[in-house]
Amino acid sequence: MSKRHRQWAGWGSQQAAQQHYLIEPRYLAGGGDLRHVTEYLRASGWTDNTPRSSAALVFDSSDKAVRVAYQPPGGWQIHGAAQGQQPAWQVTLSAQAPVEIVAGLTDALTKARSAHAPNVWAPLSERGWSTDTGQEHTAVSPNRDAFVQYVTTGPQHWWIGARNEHGPVWNLQATSTTPLYLLQGLTEALADPDPVMRPRGHVPPSNRIRTTSVSVLPDQLRAWQQARITAARAATWGRNWVASRTRTPAPARVARSR
Repeated sequence: MSKRHRQWAGWGSQQAAQQHYLIEPRYLAGGGDLRHVTEYLRASGWTDNTPRSSAALVFDSSDKAVRVAYQPPGGWQIHGAAQGQQPAWQVTLSAQAPVEIVAGLTDALTKARSAHAPNVWAPLSERGWSTDTGQEHTAVSPNRDAFVQYVTTGPQHWWIGARNEHGPVWNLQATSTTPLYLLQGLTEALADPDPVMRPRGHVPPSNRIRTTSVSVLPDQLRAWQQARITAARAATWGRNWVASRTRTPAPARVARSR
């Protein structure tokens, strides 16, 4: 594990800076702060149905069609109900799946679908992942520590994960009915080369990661978190405004008598 240190200047001296680490590749960074996922859902109009006095987290979409839950120590469970031509689907991720990668999928749940056909593999090939279109369609990261596979033997399903020198770090299983645009959101986050931040004491013990030590002021950290929440609120307001305009009937014309 290589380490560097960077002092961020120009933020004043009123607060004590806290040590954090930028970690790359991101898929080996460990779980992270669950609020990265849940606060975005809350800001996007999802309902917090977490049971009182429970360590679990439960969020439901406004139409009750999708539930995102986190149950320690098991991890994430995301369920979608059958709707029209879309059959029911399910995704599970183990607890050490980085929240930034989980958010690739859960953020996509809050957004309108693109008019373009989704392509789960495109974000990976664009970042240099190798692909094998044999019996099991597979993509592997350049350092061979992460993979995406569509399993066709037995019940078809998606199998995604990462490992370091100590063994498997996290994995994802998704039913074959999982909407592809959600999985594309996840593979975009998975292949993103940008590092992710973890506080001191939360850096995985691995020689497969690269870390850069940074000194972060609490106000700066809160500002970054708030910017993500603000973006979710703005996008939600925009969608609701468009939907209300679509639903509002045009005023009836009154014929004038001559």
